[in-house]
Amino acid sequence: MVEEQRAGSRVSRPENRLVRRGFGDPARAVRLLEGPGLQGLADDPVLLDALGATADPDLALLGLARLMEAADETDRHTLRDTLTTSKPLRDRLLGVLGVSTALGDHLARHPHDWHVLVTFELRDMHPGPEDFRRALREGVRGGDRSPADALRVAYRRCLLAIAARDLTGTTDLARTAAELADLAGATLQTALDLAAEQDPEAAAACRLAVIGMGKCGGRELNYVSDVDVIFVAEPREGVDEHEAVKAATRLAAALTRLCADTTGEGTIWPVDANLRPEGRNGPLVRTLASHLAYYQRWAKTWEFQALLKARPVAGDAELGAAYVEALAPMVWQAAARDNFVTDVQQMRRRVIDSIPATELDRQLKLGPGGLRDVEFSVQLLQLVHGRTDPALRSGNTLEALAALSRGGYVGRADAASLDTAYRFLRSLEHRIQLHRLRRTHLMPTAAEDQRRLARSLATLINDDTRADPVAALQREWKRHAVEVRRLHEKLFYRPLLDAVAELPPGAAGLTPDAARARLEALGYTDPAAALRHISALASGVSRKAAIQRTLLPVLLGWFADSADPDAGLLNFRQVSDALGRTPWYLRLLRDESAAAEQLARVLSAGRLAPDLLLRAPEAVAMLGDPQGLEPRGRAALQSEILAAVGRAGSTTAAVAAARSVRRRELFRTAAADVLGRLGEDPAQALDAAGEALTALNAATLQGALRACVAGWEAEHGDLPTRLSVVAMGRFGGHELGYGSDADVLFVHEPLLGSLEEEAAKAAQAVCHELRTQLGAPSTEPPLLVDADLRPEGRSGPLVRTLASYAAYYRRWSHAWESQALLRAEPVAGDAELGARFRQLIDPLRYPGEGVPERDLVEIRRIKARIEAERLPRGADPTTHTKIGRGGLADVEWTVQLLQLRHGHEFPALRTTRTRAALAAAVEAGLVKRDDAEVLDAAWVLASRVRAAVMLVRGRPGDSFPGEARELAGVARYLGYGAGHSGELLDDYRRTTRRARAVVDRLFYGLG
Repeated sequence: MVEEQRAGSRVSRPENRLVRRGFGDPARAVRLLEGPGLQGLADDPVLLDALGATADPDLALLGLARLMEAADETDRHTLRDTLTTSKPLRDRLLGVLGVSTALGDHLARHPHDWHVLVTFELRDMHPGPEDFRRALREGVRGGDRSPADALRVAYRRCLLAIAARDLTGTTDLARTAAELADLAGATLQTALDLAAEQDPEAAAACRLAVIGMGKCGGRELNYVSDVDVIFVAEPREGVDEHEAVKAATRLAAALTRLCADTTGEGTIWPVDANLRPEGRNGPLVRTLASHLAYYQRWAKTWEFQALLKARPVAGDAELGAAYVEALAPMVWQAAARDNFVTDVQQMRRRVIDSIPATELDRQLKLGPGGLRDVEFSVQLLQLVHGRTDPALRSGNTLEALAALSRGGYVGRADAASLDTAYRFLRSLEHRIQLHRLRRTHLMPTAAEDQRRLARSLATLINDDTRADPVAALQREWKRHAVEVRRLHEKLFYRPLLDAVAELPPGAAGLTPDAARARLEALGYTDPAAALRHISALASGVSRKAAIQRTLLPVLLGWFADSADPDAGLLNFRQVSDALGRTPWYLRLLRDESAAAEQLARVLSAGRLAPDLLLRAPEAVAMLGDPQGLEPRGRAALQSEILAAVGRAGSTTAAVAAARSVRRRELFRTAAADVLGRLGEDPAQALDAAGEALTALNAATLQGALRACVAGWEAEHGDLPTRLSVVAMGRFGGHELGYGSDADVLFVHEPLLGSLEEEAAKAAQAVCHELRTQLGAPSTEPPLLVDADLRPEGRSGPLVRTLASYAAYYRRWSHAWESQALLRAEPVAGDAELGARFRQLIDPLRYPGEGVPERDLVEIRRIKARIEAERLPRGADPTTHTKIGRGGLADVEWTVQLLQLRHGHEFPALRTTRTRAALAAAVEAGLVKRDDAEVLDAAWVLASRVRAAVMLVRGRPGDSFPGEARELAGVARYLGYGAGHSGELLDDYRRTTRRARAVVDRLFYGLG
């Protein structure tokens, strides 16, 4: 037994040494070390230590064993000697093999290529474009491979040299990325030379320049990336321009195939020319004049942003330089374009929207706190300030960031922090891509992959990676991502405070003129006023100013994302002036980021919600309560209002208390609506808003009626009659908008023993006082009570007895009055009287035998007359939401006609709600489902447009706003991005046009 244990110990001793050096599979490592080419090296501590120092010792040893096995006897002997005697070569070779499976595969196929680590010596010199071109030309000319395969082998050989220098720390990220870009340019030039040899007629007909774009143009390329290019051509002397462009297109296409097509040696990388004018739909090659014509007339801001990195990389150098020189002035005036902010916001959204949900947390490039955030922000600052400062006009992200810092556009500490974060994220991206030479920007999920990454980046990670490399890598990545997430504060908005506030030394020295330029570029139409607001909020040494300086950079960004940043900032200043001395206000915004963001969105979304908030700024507290914006039910509202009314000392004070509650609840509903808290589905949110506003107005009427009755009784004694308030129109249909009047009927019934005349006078007085008090000028928003739908309209008495209503409807009622009663619903006052009123009108609105033909004709005639006479002068009938074609009236009259004709047959039709009645008509087989969906979509859209107009303008309107910023606000509310207001109008016309076709068939019987 003892002998067996001793034998086992002898067997495991080499493996134990390997485990201590970081090998994960020591048994396989022992087999490899005893295999062909590595015999005798198993006990070499220098080699074992070098393997153990690599990112993945097992991968490095496997690659070395494959290389030794593939090499011929002479090469194998030379390599063994070099590995044991030359530390620089040993570190370079094993460093590559320990990170890159793909480059290990290349060496196994081409074992002699390890010599590039010696001959392409790299300790003291930095290879440039000409060095790479020379190496590629030599690779293509030698050997018996096809030119395409030879180019790929030569490219990988050069890539091997770059990776070796990168992984051993003899160069930095910026230099590595520049060398990769130079290698890409050399590859493009070599491919173009090969294409010209294959098609000499094309080469003789044209001059062709290849313009590097994106990371290639900025000399900051990845190991594996599409290479973005633009092709520009000119005819040679005596050649027709059209023929020259055709010839250049053949050369460009051949170049693209040589780089992108897969051969026995794989592919190099795709050549992407989609940044050219008109993208993939445009011609592959244009002349310089054609490029200029496009950019002068048609180009969007993002295209100029892309041109910021344009650089000639291959082909005719003189033509390439002329291209860049001709377009540069347009690039640096892009920030002055009218649509600059809109285009920038669209670019940001495209980046965010392009990320699959499953990749969001793994994205190094596009995710929150990723590389694109830094690149995008640096480019935007360049476009804004590069108009007047040529020092900022670099296509390289790190160089541009350094220039922004030197110029005072970004604080020195902020720039240094972002530089560090960017270098780490790019290095991490490089290591991920190097493993298999695949284009990816995703953090791998396997622990062994993350371990290899952590060990390869140990010098860039602040934590000690030896104990738990994966945890150290995750912490470092998240730390940098969090820092980059704050880049808008750091790069855009913090310097604006520096320009106007008393901040510590070392902050960015943005001049007032530069601050105004930045604000203007970010969408503020009155930068001077914005700077005054910022100064008023952030200047000084008080605790309030200090907190504002923390809050404002973030808030300014949220305001800039809205349709009206100026209004958002002004409203915030006004709220802060009102609440700045209140301890909880700034503490809430500082400690509750969600509350601060919600406040910023509410303040910049239009006029209604801010106006309501400014009348009582303490309502900001709702935003800090998780349930603060949930609509309250009618019972709770009525209880609160009645309690407030009961505490008041007079009618005026009591109604004012009710109106105060209503104002606060209007803000709650409007804020919840703006923030999308009423429901994800637009129709659901619309219904929720309608229910909330209906409950609020009903509770307010109940409270005001109680107050007015109490006031009358205090002066005259007990009221001699009972009163009921019946909601009509959109109020009765639970479809109120923010600007809707409260359409009502007043019903009373004298008490036993009371004189009818005295009861009528008392009822008249109370109802008149209720309307006056609710509509009186005040700091609270009025509730206009409209009783014009009563019998005889304005000419008739304001309030009638139940018997009087019965007599009128029995003798004088018109068809339109039966139609109006379809949405009648008692909402306040005596519930029993209200129920009896409903019993009275049900036979009128749901007639037992349907609607007589003469009444149908009359209803249609009235509808046609309204369309012809009621449309305001100059209004567009295709966009008027109320009585325009396919608008609210069209849908509602169609549904109401169905209710009048069939309500007696189908109980589900007996509802005051338009959408519910339409759904019931479908279930009853009265309307086809497709037609109902068309009508419902039009009604919902028109209602939402009316709500948006009120929220944005602060006053009701039935048409789209004519002012561009207001229209943009309406579009934002409806879910359209910046710059898409025209799409909203097109969608509205399309939706309502389809609805009108249905109305013509169902209402007018024209189909």
